[in-house]
Amino acid sequence: MSSAGTSSTMIQTCESGLSTEGLFCIGDTELVNWRKIGVICSVKCPGSIILQTYGLMQSLRNEDIAVVSGFHSPMERECLNILLRGTCGIVFCPARGIPRRIPSQLKKPIEDGRVLVLSPFDEKHKRPTSDASILRNRLVAALGDVVFIPYASRGGKVEELCKEIIGGGKPVYTFAGEHSASLTAIGSQPITPADFGCLSGDLP
Repeated sequence: MSSAGTSSTMIQTCESGLSTEGLFCIGDTELVNWRKIGVICSVKCPGSIILQTYGLMQSLRNEDIAVVSGFHSPMERECLNILLRGTCGIVFCPARGIPRRIPSQLKKPIEDGRVLVLSPFDEKHKRPTSDASILRNRLVAALGDVVFIPYASRGGKVEELCKEIIGGGKPVYTFAGEHSASLTAIGSQPITPADFGCLSGDLP
């Protein structure tokens, strides 16, 4: 199913069996059937995690996968910039309705079938809110076959979401090291730079 265009379109179903009823999109909805990695990161991120995340995104940007994220936190936005320089698919989930004016950096990738903008909110929701961000992150987690969390503030909302995802039986990965100790303690699987190439290979 494809709905590339300049206005949002309601998606009803997708071939993978994942329910997307009630979501709005611009772009090629076939991307939801790709192998997908969901990426969620807290707003504040240690420098060492930033560098490792740059490396991970560079290793993923030309893989035959799609990366799903809200691309809202500073680290997530940097991920988007790196991924757009590659060939992988991108599913962009904003915590608001789809804007009438699509950012210029996304226009050509949408036309090329590389980017899908997908939102549970109609155009009346013009600004992200805390509650909308929580719902959006749950959508990212639901869409991803696996979820990667570069960093979660201790006791924060991303850490709480991580517990939910793991409790639901979906694999969650994070970086090995002291900054991710709280995530590994609740069941996230730590990886090192040497494991980056295996992350996409672990997708179903």
